[in-house]
Amino acid sequence: MKAVNDFTTGEMVTRISHHHDLLFRIASIKQNQAILHGEDMRLLADAPLDDLVKIKDRDLKKRVKKQKEKEEYSYRLFRQDYQLMKEKREYQASDGYQYAQYFHLPANVLHMDGDQMYLRKCIDLYQRIGLQVHGVHIHEKDMPLRIGELVKKIQPNIIVITGHDSYSKGKGEKNDLRAYRHSRYFAEAVREVRTIAPNLDQPVIFAGACQSHFESLIRAGANFASSPMRVNIHALDPVYVVAKIAYTPFMEKVNVWDALRNTLTKDKGLGGIETKGMQRTGMPYLLGEVESPEESSEENEME
Repeated sequence: MKAVNDFTTGEMVTRISHHHDLLFRIASIKQNQAILHGEDMRLLADAPLDDLVKIKDRDLKKRVKKQKEKEEYSYRLFRQDYQLMKEKREYQASDGYQYAQYFHLPANVLHMDGDQMYLRKCIDLYQRIGLQVHGVHIHEKDMPLRIGELVKKIQPNIIVITGHDSYSKGKGEKNDLRAYRHSRYFAEAVREVRTIAPNLDQPVIFAGACQSHFESLIRAGANFASSPMRVNIHALDPVYVVAKIAYTPFMEKVNVWDALRNTLTKDKGLGGIETKGMQRTGMPYLLGEVESPEESSEENEME
């Protein structure tokens, strides 16, 4: 790591001009300008070095503790929701499969992330929730070029296209896609998927990051996207949306609000359309032959 003007890449900082509202890590430094990645929010920003303040250890611990409490609260909400869905599935299955043991086919998730650290956090949560995921780190600009081959190879039920994004007022109005750092690449990636699989129910797509152009992502073919109010979204928000879809029976629709209520950002940062669930029940249950073990994988692809 190379220090520039007493700042170092990877260092945790806040911005004076934004009243130290968010925690960032320095991704790179060029002359007197730093590129910043949100530590918990999927935001990409730049700032002059004289606008940055190093975070003190004591303050960092407080912020981390507070953020962890928010994340655990969302996880508890999801577990409560999951338990209700599980009880409902078991009640329905006990009628249709009363004379045989039944099984569930797990949804297969492809998670493309422009941030390697966020990807690892998301994979940890997928594993905690019990979902199979194929995680791939790809820079946002390369996503439209890579997603086609990945979809054909993995054949996922659910796709997440996310990373960093931001809206710059100085580059245009909110309806101008050129004013967004990565929204157009997310939209192009969604369109690439829909040229292969035009059905909105298979695969289901989540797309976007902080302040992303919500309308263009939905028009491109995403089922869920960010950010309707152009606000920041949490790094783990896509996982909770995916989990709701994955554990909802395929004969039922996923109500948009039900998919958003367990997220940290909710409807200001996330939105979508009614979508079929992905959970399928079958019979008979044959131990070791039918139901795949829960597993997760991660691929890191760096430029």
